[in-house]
Amino acid sequence: MIETKIITDNIARRLRRAAKPVVCNVSNRHVHITQEDFKTLFGHSYAMRKLKDLMQPGEFASKELLEISGPRGSIKKVRILGPFRKYTQVEISRTDCFKLGIAAPVRESGKISGSAPIKLIGAAGELELKEGCIVAARHIHMTSADADELELKDGEIVRIEISGVRGGILGGTLVRVSPKYALECHIDTDEANSFDFKSGGWIYVV
Repeated sequence: MIETKIITDNIARRLRRAAKPVVCNVSNRHVHITQEDFKTLFGHSYAMRKLKDLMQPGEFASKELLEISGPRGSIKKVRILGPFRKYTQVEISRTDCFKLGIAAPVRESGKISGSAPIKLIGAAGELELKEGCIVAARHIHMTSADADELELKDGEIVRIEISGVRGGILGGTLVRVSPKYALECHIDTDEANSFDFKSGGWIYVV
């Protein structure tokens, strides 16, 4: 009887989650930056300019682009995301790592201690970061209400299902809960290409 109840509960939970799809956007390489580092790269009188708002409240893509450089190569036109942060962090894909010649660890955003070094090149200056470059762990932003509805908690690791011709299951997806968030999943370009997935599609927590 206990095993039957567990199976029934799991089926019911899966059906409830299937009724609440989560929008998923593909996160291209980008940079979060402190105001001090921004001025080093663009000049003390230069102001960050908004290009467009992002789905997460208060966050936006700026018009400013950087070149990022590693031992093996560099990548130009890497966009800065605003607003300013308390730390400078570069998020790239594993494919980018090969091109740059660095071994960036897979990390939750903000956990940059001991991460890979990288060089930033701006319009007015350059900056050598001793750490700060990561491959961002795939994750889902949500509010407490979303978490309650999906029966999840902050820091939980879940699997997500991507539908389509090349659809499948991705494990190791981090749940991030905050009243400041909007319900949105982020995967990187390598993951999206593997599943032939386009930004703005839907995923399901399984």
